Parts: sequence; C-alpha cells; structure tokens
Amino acid sequence: MSEVVARIDDFGKPAWITLMVLGFIVFWPIGLGILAYLIWSGRMGCGRHGDMQQWRERAAERWERKRDRWERKMQRWGGGPSFRPSGNRAFDEYREEALRKLEDEVNEFREFLQRLRMAKDRAEFDEFMRERRNRSAGPGEPPPQGPDARPQG
Repeated sequence: MSEVVARIDDFGKPAWITLMVLGFIVFWPIGLGILAYLIWSGRMGCGRHGDMQQWRERAAERWERKRDRWERKMQRWGGGPSFRPSGNRAFDEYREEALRKLEDEVNEFREFLQRLRMAKDRAEFDEFMRERRNRSAGPGEPPPQGPDARPQG
C-alpha cells in the first residue's frame, strides 16, 4: 500500500486529484475516501496537517509590506497626516493649518482624559486610605482627624 502511495506522490498533486475525481466517477464513496485521506495526510496542504502557522505568518508579512508601502506613499505626499499638494498654495497652507489645529485639539483632549483619569484614581485611592484608617482605628476609637490624617504623597 505504501508503495502505491509513494508512486502516486512521485507524480504530485495532479495525480492525487485525478485519482480522486476518478474515484467519484466510479463510486462516490471511493472519491470521498480519497479526499478524506488527502486532507488527513496533509498532501493537499490543508486540514490539521496543513501548516496554518506558516500561512498566517505569510499573510502578516503581506499586510506589513502593504502598510509600509502606504506609509512611504504618505511620506512622499508630504509626510504625516497631510496629503499631496493640490497645486494651490493658499489652499495647501489652509489645509495644513486646519490639520495642525485638529492635531492640537486631539492632544489637548488626550491630556484632559489623562487628568480626568488621574483625578478619578486619586479619589479612589483617597477613599481606600480613609476606609483603611477607619478599619485600623478600631470600633471604639474615633478615626484620626486633622492634617496628619491625610496620606502624604
């Protein structure tokens, strides 16, 4: 049996496909059995023996090359978020100024969000420290008051 398989392997995938088609023509379960064997053995490069990891790596490399090409095109057109010149210098200057203002607004908004998160974190931390002091003070003792009660930091 292995000699027959080796002999068919010498002819490559076209021989296996021809054999499978003939199997379907003669009696469909034979063709189906050959198809299952081809997938299971990995002879067609698919199924559980097909190297899916290699395929994913090649696809990731293709996307990386496309992204690099796109970035190079953007840099040739003027770099960064700007686009190629329109031919009208007044419009190009207006567009650059508008894009710069938008970038400034985005940066300001990010800084605002960062300050907001910091304030929220500070409030949560202060609440935690208050609860911790109240727990450690015990049920009969009053919690510490005054400027020393607040954690330094």
